[in-house]
Amino acid sequence: MALVGESGSGKSTVISLVERFYDPQAGEVLIDGVNLKELKLTWIREKIGLVSQEPILFTTTIKENIEYGKEGATMDEIRRAMELANAAKFVDKLPNGLNTMVGEHGTQLSGGQKQRIAIARAILKNPRILLLDEATSALDAESERIVQDALVKIMVDRTTIVIAHRLTTVKNADKISVVQRGKLIEQGSHAELIMNPDGAYSQLIRLQEVNSGKEEAATVGLGKQTSTSSVGRSYSRNLSFERSISRGSSVGRSSRRSFTINLGIPAAVEYLTDQPIGDEVGGGEHNCSDKEKRKVSVRRLVSLNMPEIPILLLGSIAAAVGGVILPVFGVLISSAIKTFYEPPQQLRKDARFWALMYVLLGVISFITVPVQHFLFGLAGGKLIERIRSLSFKKVVYQEVSWFDDPENSSGAIGARLSADAASIKSLVGDSLALMVQNLATVTAGLAIAMFANWKLALVVLVILPLMGAQGYAQMRFLKGFSSDAKKMYEEASQVANDAVGSIRTVASFCAERKVMSIYAEKCDAPMQQGVRQGVISGLGYGFSYLLLYCTYALCFYVGARFVHDGTATFSQVFRVFFALTMVAVGVSQSSAMGPDASKAKHAAASIFAILDRKSKIDASVNEGTELANVRGEIEFQHVSFKYPTRPDVQIFRDLCLTIHSGKTVALVGESGCGKSTVIALLERFYDPDEGMILLDGVEIRSLKISWLRRQMGLVGQEPVLFNDTIRANIAYGKQGNVTEEEIITVAEAANAHRFISALPQGYETNVGERGVQLSGGQKQRIAIARAILKDPKVLLLDEATSALDAESERVVQDALDKVMVGRTTIVVAHRLSTITGADVIAVVKDGVIAEQGRHEMLLKNANGVYASLVALHSSST
Repeated sequence: MALVGESGSGKSTVISLVERFYDPQAGEVLIDGVNLKELKLTWIREKIGLVSQEPILFTTTIKENIEYGKEGATMDEIRRAMELANAAKFVDKLPNGLNTMVGEHGTQLSGGQKQRIAIARAILKNPRILLLDEATSALDAESERIVQDALVKIMVDRTTIVIAHRLTTVKNADKISVVQRGKLIEQGSHAELIMNPDGAYSQLIRLQEVNSGKEEAATVGLGKQTSTSSVGRSYSRNLSFERSISRGSSVGRSSRRSFTINLGIPAAVEYLTDQPIGDEVGGGEHNCSDKEKRKVSVRRLVSLNMPEIPILLLGSIAAAVGGVILPVFGVLISSAIKTFYEPPQQLRKDARFWALMYVLLGVISFITVPVQHFLFGLAGGKLIERIRSLSFKKVVYQEVSWFDDPENSSGAIGARLSADAASIKSLVGDSLALMVQNLATVTAGLAIAMFANWKLALVVLVILPLMGAQGYAQMRFLKGFSSDAKKMYEEASQVANDAVGSIRTVASFCAERKVMSIYAEKCDAPMQQGVRQGVISGLGYGFSYLLLYCTYALCFYVGARFVHDGTATFSQVFRVFFALTMVAVGVSQSSAMGPDASKAKHAAASIFAILDRKSKIDASVNEGTELANVRGEIEFQHVSFKYPTRPDVQIFRDLCLTIHSGKTVALVGESGCGKSTVIALLERFYDPDEGMILLDGVEIRSLKISWLRRQMGLVGQEPVLFNDTIRANIAYGKQGNVTEEEIITVAEAANAHRFISALPQGYETNVGERGVQLSGGQKQRIAIARAILKDPKVLLLDEATSALDAESERVVQDALDKVMVGRTTIVVAHRLSTITGADVIAVVKDGVIAEQGRHEMLLKNANGVYASLVALHSSST
């Protein structure tokens, strides 16, 4: 069964209902005559295999991603699934093979490589019902042909639902259903439906025949014209020039990772001897680990809190008054006890006086304690806000390669921004208040004790250094545990982040228990650390109380001897005892603060590691040149490049490429050959290891980064939207205020205004996390509208219309054609038939430009790389 229709017509909703991601408000969904709601949810999902247009991978190894298809799968089963999905070849060429980490959302792999892993996962599941949503859309011609053959084999004797925009890809389906505005308006086989020339299906066919005509023209030079009827077995086979905008790039994904905190960022790689990978790898290094080991300067924390110094001073005064109250309370107790030995009349008089003193202390405490907590809480809250703001600013301005490091995943960064910033508050908030209070307590207590009887006070003071040493030792023990636990919690946070962000994939593969098990495993290690930390902390805390009561014992014993010898009075002993008791309590409380202080220092080290890191490609700096008039002349001069995370894989070797102003250059080659790396380098997501990239004759590293990126408009294969309204997402395309008229104009140009206006909230509709509330085509049109609003000098197109139906694609491509006029345009393409109209076609192979020229010229060399690729593409269609 094939479902066809306009983008946003409801095709993918059918899959959502079959998978029971949602339940219908009315009507029933039946499987074998049984209402879906009556079936066990996990059981039915185990029978269904889903391959989506945008493949979702988890932040783990390739092997573990494939194993989501079948719990306990053998290596033979995994290898077989990879071979059927045409993934074994590129996986074997990776340095770590199946144990290669795919990165957050699979950003270490190209689009085609991610899709093949997702298909292998579905094949391993061996489902009874197969759901295919543009399942081979991200593959090059050779990979698509092989994978499509594999899908055809596994479709045998399975109920299969295929969702397609390209009608020529589904004509062999047993039944084709045309969906329009949530209704099924036509149904039948291809032959039956085309018999009605006025039907919706026939109209869609005629609309796409224009594009298939262009497809045929692409192979004329080789004498391999393909008829309209022959273009057809594989999904999304027919693409117009306008669709030329390539598949399998990493740039869109790279930018997504740097902006969504889902903050996640890219890379991909394969050996470039025959190498397919290369489009997507990013580099990074372990930046924070060494820095986190350094000592944290409390002075620096105070400097961050400098605007709140007046608040902290007032809070410190309140805390100091509160601290002095405790020793004074001891003096009052010793004096009050003395009154019980006085005559009755004097007793009544003194009792009233001391009672009033206690009331006075209570009133003072009632004032100082709330003031103290409020002021320190206010200062701590402002510090947290400032740290999070400064840290986030630093994060978004880091170079893309920094995010390729697993230590800088969105889960880890999110943990730092939330938990670490909150932990730092303990050094400036309540803990600082307690420290000031205890300092005042110790100072006042010692003064009172020394004044009352300095001999007795000195004897008792001998034991206090032991209490301080115990607190310091406890804190040192806890230091290592705090660091290890922090890293483990970040790993657990990443698992949760993955699972929640990819909940549909988790549900589809019935992987809820699996991700819960992984999460529990990640949480178990810090739990074990917590137990050990608790034992040490408990022993230390208990030892501090042991010393406290030893202090009491020593005070009573020595005091009794002094009274017996006549060197101290009863009143003096009690005054020293109660004063030093308060001192001991203060020291004990300070020791108990050790665990929190240790956590806070490690949190501060983690935050300072971010704040101190200087981005290698910092768009926030104002340094660099701005050209007065941009023509768009681009030149790659002898560029060599390796992604920092894969230093053993050479992506480019002395690559040279010239793109003239106002011309359209198409980059073609195998999936992962490095096409998208050209865009990544041009956008300065990365810098080349050797060689130069020039814009209008000026080396781009000498240009102001923010200005350079404003001159470029990128439309990626996987549209990236923010969890905000449609209006806000479009407005990202232009700095400053954007008028309503501008937003509507670009939405109309991208053929998005119509569907947006039909939504209940129109442009105020929230698109959800990563645009989940919209269909793929709708998301892509909003992304295109955003790029049009930017009005760039250089246009970078990566399969910009791949997610659109025929009618929307035609209209959007017309808009893109208008935008391309007078602009330098770089198109990355898998489908060679889609770029025949480009001014220059450059073939990327083995890290260099193997061939370049116009379509007709390249075809004249029958033994050339381009001619071979065209022949392969022609045979696949």
